[in-house]
Amino acid sequence: MGLLFFAFALLAGMLLPMQAGINAQLAKQLGHPLLAATGSFSLGTLALALFTILSNLPVPTVARLVHIPWYLWLGGLLGVIYLTATIILAPLLGAATMIGLIITGQMLAAIALDHFGLVGFPVHSLSLWRIIGAILLLIGVVIVQRT
Repeated sequence: MGLLFFAFALLAGMLLPMQAGINAQLAKQLGHPLLAATGSFSLGTLALALFTILSNLPVPTVARLVHIPWYLWLGGLLGVIYLTATIILAPLLGAATMIGLIITGQMLAAIALDHFGLVGFPVHSLSLWRIIGAILLLIGVVIVQRT
């Protein structure tokens, strides 16, 4: 089962530069990154709604919704920031440099989230190996960007 999850994660990662390129081209056609982001999120929202309906999932009650902390709804906003950033950065940096920087940023954030056990992650203390791993990612980005 672990190998299946690794493969799924790799596939998801492989789709990100493709998504950035497609959305950057959409922005060029529409004339602005925000229009492309809106179009991309709109189609994504429709697809999610269709998958949810087809999955026959129960709709949460209003009583349940009002007890959810407000900050747990910010994931969509974070997605908008990410998507818009990739639309702007893809044509400026190229796929490899952009994704390298994004992955490095993700790793730095993940190390901090793990260390402090934030937003529901179990605590994994900062270690020398984690620091070395993050530094190697930064070095990798520099090497990719210079070639």
